[in-house]
Amino acid sequence: MDKKYEILKNIFGYDTFREGQETLVDSALSGRDVLGIMPTGAGKSICFQVPALMFEGITIVVSPLISLMKDQVAALNQAGVHAAYINSSLTEGQYRKAMENARRGQYKIIYVAPERLMTDSFQSLVQEVDISMTAVDEAHCISQWGQDFRPSYLKIAEFVSQLPTRPILAAFTATATVQVQEDIAQCLALREPVQVVTGFDRPNLFFDVQRPRQKLPAVLELVKERRGRSGIVYCATRSAVEKVCGALCAEGIPATRYHAGLSEEERLRNQDDFQFDRKPVMVATNAFGMGIDKSNVSFVIHYNMPKNLESYYQEAGRAGRDGEAADCILLYGAGDVSTAKFLISHSDDGALSEGERAALQKQNLDLLNVMTGYCKTTGCLRGYILEYFGQAHPNTCNGCGNCGGTFESVDITIPAQIILSCVKRVQKHLGYFVGMGMITQVLRAGKGQRVLDLRLDSLSTYGLLKETPAPLLRRYFECLETGGYTFIEPEHSTLRLTERAGAVLFRGERVTMQVKAERHTPDTFRKVPAPGIVSVNADLLAALKATRNRLAQEEAVPAYIVFSNATLSDMAAKEPRSMKDFLEVSGVGRVKASRYGEAFLETIRQFFAAQL
Repeated sequence: MDKKYEILKNIFGYDTFREGQETLVDSALSGRDVLGIMPTGAGKSICFQVPALMFEGITIVVSPLISLMKDQVAALNQAGVHAAYINSSLTEGQYRKAMENARRGQYKIIYVAPERLMTDSFQSLVQEVDISMTAVDEAHCISQWGQDFRPSYLKIAEFVSQLPTRPILAAFTATATVQVQEDIAQCLALREPVQVVTGFDRPNLFFDVQRPRQKLPAVLELVKERRGRSGIVYCATRSAVEKVCGALCAEGIPATRYHAGLSEEERLRNQDDFQFDRKPVMVATNAFGMGIDKSNVSFVIHYNMPKNLESYYQEAGRAGRDGEAADCILLYGAGDVSTAKFLISHSDDGALSEGERAALQKQNLDLLNVMTGYCKTTGCLRGYILEYFGQAHPNTCNGCGNCGGTFESVDITIPAQIILSCVKRVQKHLGYFVGMGMITQVLRAGKGQRVLDLRLDSLSTYGLLKETPAPLLRRYFECLETGGYTFIEPEHSTLRLTERAGAVLFRGERVTMQVKAERHTPDTFRKVPAPGIVSVNADLLAALKATRNRLAQEEAVPAYIVFSNATLSDMAAKEPRSMKDFLEVSGVGRVKASRYGEAFLETIRQFFAAQL
């Protein structure tokens, strides 16, 4: 058997490579630099771990998060591969021991935080050992035009240039536009890299956007419907994290929290509670989770809209890493846009020049408009995402809330005429345009001091829509903007009319709005089963999960480190009765089979004996 296939089977438990993996593995083995753009869950780590085990020297993996390093190193060691991580979580004694072991050649793979690359102690190590390959995970972090730029990543190219012999460079990420892909290659100084883009689609993920009247009761209901399952609730601010986490705990849901305002000790403790499923629901800001390797996350709920579609897809993509069906639900409200604009204007970009900062802020506002478009579209949500990343797609996917939902066209010509007339009359009265908030106050008979001081209460359109609920009025505004009747002037955020508005005001053009029917039961969140999801004996699967949990507790590792949900599902489907059969289960390598095989085989034997 070819050495790479032997490693793939015996270490990782797979018979064949997935799409794109073998090309990247072969290219690295032939000495070529590589750039892999592969969706979360597609097996990016295999692309550098298999070559790493075939090279003579050490592979350095640059990774941005402690949690990711811990998970991947734990998984490698469980599979019989000697690996280590170097980051700030190590004590001085642990760090010294890891460096000694590395010098003795004990590790084939070393994960390292980018901040550690240029330290004197790490530089001393890499000058003494043979570095065969440097792999950069979450490589989009090196691009100033990506959604999660990290200045520390810019040191990677300098680090490589100072090594005695230039190693092979391999870069990987799940989300990167063409511009970001080019930036990665340039900033890392990749040499004619073999580039593989396997696509951005995640067929097992169900996408939905909801517009609840009140977000807190909505998120409580969504999580309660998924009680017992592991999930993440993302919030834009620390205060929202505290509010949502507190409300979930008050409802008896085992939840924990993560944001930059907590001590490092508490963040690590809460992260461990989540990883080990002691508290299966994590409420967090975007400070949590990039590259998180927890495979059994079955839902990601966004309490607030992220600043851009790349961030959203990265965060939503933490669901369903094991290939099982998972839900990605975004709760959208009008206040999300202003919150996102505030975060953009107050972002920490001190490493940039004034001109770069201005260009970046403009781009971020453009990206915010794309994200807002996702929340407002009545078309296929999956298609909207794939369109952004430049991937061809069908018009419908039957795996998102819009494709599975029911829409009806509602004629809103009369309120549209009132809104357009109000914008026109306010501009004529004042001599200048105002924002959507002021127009809303006029239409809903607001008594604010500025409305009264400007005598806007004297206009004929004052109070004409006072009985219209504010959320519905916002939908009218959005419909008119989408239809090309109005636009927001970006510099001052004022609401203005286009030439097309005259057709509605004076020439009888009708305006219709697509309205999605309300959904009330959990069943409606998934209209069709995710592709590749196999029906298995639920009772046997539960017994296998109980065995996995017992073994995980005995070894003090997260349950998914023993075996993923996908592996247990395949085990339940194949019902192995011998060690030979057990090795045919996807995700079972020889090391794990020898360690855990008898326990799972005994569970299966006892299960079927009880059926007799």
